[in-house]
Amino acid sequence: MTVATAAPEAAEPADAEVPPAAAAPEAARTAEGEAAAALVERDAREFGAYARTGGWTFGLKVARSVRPGGQHAEGTPKLSAKEFAELAGCSADRVMRFYKAWDKAADDGLVPHFEALAPGQDVELPDADVWLAYYVPRSSATSARGTAITAAAEAEGIRPTKALEVAENPTALRAAILADPGTAQAARHALLDRLKEDPALQTELARDIARTDELKKAVAGEARAADRIEYVRKVAEEGQIRTPAGQTLDAPAELRAEAERHLTLLDELDDSEEAGEWATEAYDTVKNLVAETVESDPELRVQERRTKFYSSLQKATKVFEELTLDDAADFDDIYEDDMVQRLEELQQAIHTCITALRKASATH
Repeated sequence: MTVATAAPEAAEPADAEVPPAAAAPEAARTAEGEAAAALVERDAREFGAYARTGGWTFGLKVARSVRPGGQHAEGTPKLSAKEFAELAGCSADRVMRFYKAWDKAADDGLVPHFEALAPGQDVELPDADVWLAYYVPRSSATSARGTAITAAAEAEGIRPTKALEVAENPTALRAAILADPGTAQAARHALLDRLKEDPALQTELARDIARTDELKKAVAGEARAADRIEYVRKVAEEGQIRTPAGQTLDAPAELRAEAERHLTLLDELDDSEEAGEWATEAYDTVKNLVAETVESDPELRVQERRTKFYSSLQKATKVFEELTLDDAADFDDIYEDDMVQRLEELQQAIHTCITALRKASATH
């Protein structure tokens, strides 16, 4: 009888070799990683070059690959601006903006002229900040309007490119004003500055306000507040008061001090705070103090009544003098019983007033 014996188990090698089939994907992954790393390094180098030189990097590409205007295509591998733009997938106008910037810099000796450059040639480039002095980002910047915008931007200490971009997209500006209080505030300040030198805009804005009830009421309210603040300011700064009857007098020290206190509070208000309520309080306080000052001085009180009487008399006289009797022949056309009655009442009032004055004069 044959006895079956179990086959001995194969011993596992300590260091098993990787079959060639498994090594291939690993090698592929390594190659892909190296290729990706090379791309990343290239991006980093190109980014660094642009960070240092800005637009000069692309200006050089145009300068060494685009032939100067009027130069024939024969004998040069360079392209026209139109052909270069087609390959770049952009407009010829954009290419020419880089071209013109390089041309200006070459005339100033910052970079080589086009004729001295060959495709693929590298040269030392100026700093990135210098590029903005030569590059005009939009063709509109060369127009009279663009020139004015550029000058205004430089005066404000900002890059003209930003101002030109906004000017070319007023819809975006409108959206920003509608959505952002800060932008609206900046627009308001700019409009106020422009109004000083633009009579046409003044007229248009005034017309818009007059046609908008909400704005018309707001303007009336602000004008009233401004008048009241000015009243308090004159008392505080000039030391004079104007009585209800129209007399101009030196303000007592206490009254002037109170006006100065209210004026200080008004001047400390932020632009965002409503001045109307504060102006009303200051005005009413000073006005009441003026009235108390008049009433506390018997002589001044008499003078106030006399001034008030003369003022009323002058107004009544002026109104009556404006009535004309030149058309007396036509009174039949305008006659009303009420007219005669009111004139008779006025005559009686005048007679009573004259009698009282004569009686008063007899006692002096």
